[in-house]
Amino acid sequence: MRPPSLTTRRVAAVSVSLVLAAGAAACGPEDNDAKSSGGDSTPHKGGTLTVLNSNPQQDFDPARLYTSGGGNVPSLVFRTLTTRNRENGAAGTEVVPDLATDTGRPNKDATVWTYTLKAGLKYEDGTAITSADIKYGIERSFAPELSGGAPYLRDWLVGAADYQGPYKDKKGLAAIETPDARTIVFHLNKPEGEFPYLATQTQFTPVPKAKDTGTKYEEHPVSSGPYKVVTNENDGEHLVLERNTYWSTATDAERKAYPDRIDVKSGLDSSVINQRLSASQGADTAAVTTDTNLGPAELAKVTGDKELASRVGTGHFGYTNYIAFNPTVKPFNNVKVRQAISYAIDRSSVVNAAGGSALAESATTFLPNQKSFGYEPYDLFPAGATGNAAKAKELLKEAGYANGLTVTLTHSNAKDFETSPEIATAIQDALKKAGITVKLQGLEDNDYSDTIHSVKTEPGFFLAHWGADWPSGGPFLAPIFDGRQIVKDGANFNTGLLNDKSVNDEIDAINKLTDLDAAAKRWGALDKKIGEQALTVPLFHPVYKRLYGKDIKNVVISDWTGVLDISQVAVK
Repeated sequence: MRPPSLTTRRVAAVSVSLVLAAGAAACGPEDNDAKSSGGDSTPHKGGTLTVLNSNPQQDFDPARLYTSGGGNVPSLVFRTLTTRNRENGAAGTEVVPDLATDTGRPNKDATVWTYTLKAGLKYEDGTAITSADIKYGIERSFAPELSGGAPYLRDWLVGAADYQGPYKDKKGLAAIETPDARTIVFHLNKPEGEFPYLATQTQFTPVPKAKDTGTKYEEHPVSSGPYKVVTNENDGEHLVLERNTYWSTATDAERKAYPDRIDVKSGLDSSVINQRLSASQGADTAAVTTDTNLGPAELAKVTGDKELASRVGTGHFGYTNYIAFNPTVKPFNNVKVRQAISYAIDRSSVVNAAGGSALAESATTFLPNQKSFGYEPYDLFPAGATGNAAKAKELLKEAGYANGLTVTLTHSNAKDFETSPEIATAIQDALKKAGITVKLQGLEDNDYSDTIHSVKTEPGFFLAHWGADWPSGGPFLAPIFDGRQIVKDGANFNTGLLNDKSVNDEIDAINKLTDLDAAAKRWGALDKKIGEQALTVPLFHPVYKRLYGKDIKNVVISDWTGVLDISQVAVK
């Protein structure tokens, strides 16, 4: 999986990096203070910000985007009921109001959520934004031809499971009420204390029904944010955004919107992006990237150059790379074998294979080590820095494999430093010391994803990863360990095929909590409880290192996204 772009969140889940790399208890970079650009460090309005990306901003329609916290480029055009707090580090994991006056008002059991819109909200054409527009925007995200967004609303809203969108069913969703132009009420199937997090997804963007052009809406979506789309070429390969003159800071405390113009150029090779940002010439002096990391070799070069090093942003995102076991496949049906492998892992060599300690942080917990996830430090099978081969051999003997065993490890052939051959080889070398012979099975990226996400073809022993839809333990643990989320005839992410009633019940109990701090503590405890079953071996959390141009000011990197927030950036 590639490093996350956050324009497609479950990228962590399906193929990338969510969208997606890593989460640790760190904040924005030590060199983030914008003074690195020289002269007056105070951010000013004006100028053009250039964005150099690998991945095109495809499907630029709020119904079709799968984003975390509203995304990066999308959040310049699409405002939502709530959004992420635009602050460095841990403070940036908080959910805050956006179009709404607060983060939502739940009823007693969190099955009904009510929002009131701020007064004075307007689209790019000066017309008023209403609650009916938000309801319609959500309803159109159910249309099959506009699929791609987060799936939660179909599961959470009463009567929404089979809804086909307003083009086929003009009655709309009864579960969403709009008693007046500024009030919207959501009725849920079950308690969901984290609904304010979901309300940051772009499906909560208002869409005026009269301006909806269906699948062509992405060409010119109507802006509710500080910028409007003036150019969209080749399905998001080249986007040009200019100011929405009807947007007002009086209703938006989060987005700074310093540049007059934003020019997004995608489809570029990652090495070209880093080369251009390093040279920082012409328009590239005021350029950033939202999806391209520095690799190990590039980072070594940058570290040795004081000026370049001052232009590196460091970010952390809730993301874990791990070994997954399928306990229905021998010998992984024996918990002692899974424990033996857990003890045998040499995390130092794995971290080195992932690019070194500057790009990867060792992990012994499934949850990322950030407070918002409920991180509780634990190491149930202490392997030390280089593995505990003696303990592994002892467990193998107890499991009936005194003479060792041979297993196959499935991985991706993609050069992503996450599930790729380098990581697999490091594991192979470590397990050999414990008497475990590992044969490597490398698959091309699409085949790898299809194979590990199908119950019918899932291997017994493979590399996997997961990233956060929002910074909480819920969307991190539930898709992987809730037995009711096992999908037998589709994309399945519960790799251990765990269906433990006590785990399922605790997930339900935590979901009822609207006190997110209290919920976080219980997610951490649940993580440890699940960890005792040794269904995964956490390996590392990636770290983002990204260059920016020498005229860039006001760099903000939150632990929600792990990447530079272009809504905060100013150019010299």
